[in-house]
Amino acid sequence: MANITAKDVADLRAKTGIGMMDCKKALVEADGDMEAAIKILREKGELKAQTKMATRIAADGIVDILKKGNFTAMIEVNTETDFVAKNESFKAFVQDLLGIIIDKKPADVDALMACAYDAEMTVDAKVKEMIFKIGEKITVRRFAVVEGITSTYIHGAGSIGVVAVFETNLADNPEFAVFAKNIALQIGAYPTPYLCREEVPASVLEEEKNILLAQIANDPANAKKPDAIKEKMVMGRISKFYDNNCLVDMTYVKDEDLKVGQYVEKTAKELGGEIRIAKFYRFEKGEGIQKREENFADEIAKMTAGK
Repeated sequence: MANITAKDVADLRAKTGIGMMDCKKALVEADGDMEAAIKILREKGELKAQTKMATRIAADGIVDILKKGNFTAMIEVNTETDFVAKNESFKAFVQDLLGIIIDKKPADVDALMACAYDAEMTVDAKVKEMIFKIGEKITVRRFAVVEGITSTYIHGAGSIGVVAVFETNLADNPEFAVFAKNIALQIGAYPTPYLCREEVPASVLEEEKNILLAQIANDPANAKKPDAIKEKMVMGRISKFYDNNCLVDMTYVKDEDLKVGQYVEKTAKELGGEIRIAKFYRFEKGEGIQKREENFADEIAKMTAGK
């Protein structure tokens, strides 16, 4: 049996970032062979990762953004706790993923996971290694990558991320940069699913109309009105739907007398050029993920069971 020294354990830990005890166990199992120990740690890490992926809920994490050349990428990577999301090695890992996204432009998350992370492993393997090191489930949930003129915004420590994409001949104007940041801040502060009325699916509008007609029918003051009047009432209320769900129809947060679309037109006129919001992306950390609610007393009982 090989003589495993403290230096051997420290060297393996420096190479892998994995805890001292796990490193020592791997070296013992590998009879002192450093490369074999690394392989053992990765195999064990994969098994541990698979277990965590199956049983844990990752609803925390971080949204981050990277600009590189003419490309901008945004990603959401979920963890179980904000403690891990604040870990410097985790944040560096997320930045690495953004670089890979811009360089490789994978079609979706599955394609990203198959990309090379470095010379030794894929992104998928790196995620599993991170799970083994950190001890929490980590999930690459979604990303977006765009080419062109953008303004970005990250709220807090990565709870919300925004990428606004513009078509303009004013990109080099410092005042355009201020305007574009204001649009990104608006998107971050007031979530809205659509850019403009034309983007609202017909099925969504039809459902909204049916809801409004049902509300009118259930209102004694309006139920007996002629259908033509009801239709006008519905169209008036649909306008309010646009105000709440389409970015360019929303009230501009810094000037309540303007819609966002009017702010765009006003700025373009003042700067003597053309501006159009082409699209936008807004990621909110953990959005739509059902968090597991644990009863504190029950959790303590589980931890102390049998003691």
